[in-house]
Amino acid sequence: MAGGSSFHFLIVRYHLLLLLLLCPFALAKLVLEEYPEYVTRHAPLVWLHSQDPFRPSDILGHIQRTTPLLDGKPISGLPSLNLDNLEVLNQFGDEVALTSNDNPLSRPAWMLGETPDHEGKLRSAIASVVVLVENRFMDFDAFYFYFYSFDQGPNITQVVKPLNQLISASKSDIDMHFGNHVGDWEHNMIRFRDGRPVGVYYSQHRDGRAYDWDEPELSKVDERPVVYSAYGSHANYAKPGEHIHDIALIDFCDEGPKWDPIQSAYFYHLDTTSFTLTRLKPPNQTSPSSSSNFTSFFYYKGLWGDSKYPDSDPRQKVLPKFGFRRFVSGPNGPRFKDLMRHGLMPDRPRKKTWAEFGVKVFMGLYPVLFKDWRKWVSLVLVVIVCVGVGLATRRLIHLTVAKYRKRQDYKKLQQENEVLLDDWRTDEEAQLFSDDEEQTERR
Repeated sequence: MAGGSSFHFLIVRYHLLLLLLLCPFALAKLVLEEYPEYVTRHAPLVWLHSQDPFRPSDILGHIQRTTPLLDGKPISGLPSLNLDNLEVLNQFGDEVALTSNDNPLSRPAWMLGETPDHEGKLRSAIASVVVLVENRFMDFDAFYFYFYSFDQGPNITQVVKPLNQLISASKSDIDMHFGNHVGDWEHNMIRFRDGRPVGVYYSQHRDGRAYDWDEPELSKVDERPVVYSAYGSHANYAKPGEHIHDIALIDFCDEGPKWDPIQSAYFYHLDTTSFTLTRLKPPNQTSPSSSSNFTSFFYYKGLWGDSKYPDSDPRQKVLPKFGFRRFVSGPNGPRFKDLMRHGLMPDRPRKKTWAEFGVKVFMGLYPVLFKDWRKWVSLVLVVIVCVGVGLATRRLIHLTVAKYRKRQDYKKLQQENEVLLDDWRTDEEAQLFSDDEEQTERR
């Protein structure tokens, strides 16, 4: 009887333990089906630049106003492309480019996007994608993607001093923006632990910046992080004003129109094991606004804009000396944004080029050695160092030549001594031989 009770107790304990182990997974599944409320409660608020002509753009509208090109040629036999079938282009490789049907220099209306209303909402465009990724046990990374149909790069006025003075260009070249591209994906990522935000990442060109949630530098409105979208480039920053990126370029941010991206967005969950995207219910809705999954666009591997135009294209221009081009290739999509990262920053940081390293060293030395009157002091020091190096080199050459001559004289003297010694030995041997002959004759 006691043995039976003990066995029953063990069975109960086993089931309770199993329930405790499975409970987090059941809760996670429940959260994913109903959509985590905290993901929208702490979603970023974006302030666009007041003078930026390129606003958030409708993702589907962008696809519909582009033509897939491969090696500069249209791909035949394709269906009408949309968010549900865009990945059909993957069969042609990852060099396919969604190429604008209009000349980007003409600034077509669809490329300018839409300005949010006074509530921060886009009325006719869906320009945001939210992707939930299970990072670790009960941790979620929420990626908030923002889409723009055009990215306007900097011009010479956005190059830091004194590098901007090294560019001798015409008025048209000075006004020309370089590094432009059709299509632009930007994003923030917020990490949640047990439903509470612990940190946020801001994408900024080829790099980015991460903040802990409680850092003083991170501004928030109603527990939502504030994002300032840079003029033209749409890089994301935590503060307004000027920001240096890529060592020598300047981004400008201000408090222009407010944009609340999640008011018109697509919501998804990404299964990291199978790399499968599932559409989720938007906040305060019983089901997605459409029966379509709208997931195919996520798997597309090609470019979301034109490929870089060749130099022979009249739209392409090259900035003198530095070789910067007016147009570069469009970007890849959200799937390439290191969604399964360990920390807030991407796991695979971009490697700096030697040119960037050289510019960084120069810009680091510039305030100390080359700015204002310091350049004259530095010039004098350089002259002194050069003269000193020249004199030292001359002295070294003189000593080396003298040492070489001395060695040659020594070798010559040594050779003469050896010759004299050989002659003496020969005479000595001859004398000995002569003495031997005389003794032999006497006998």
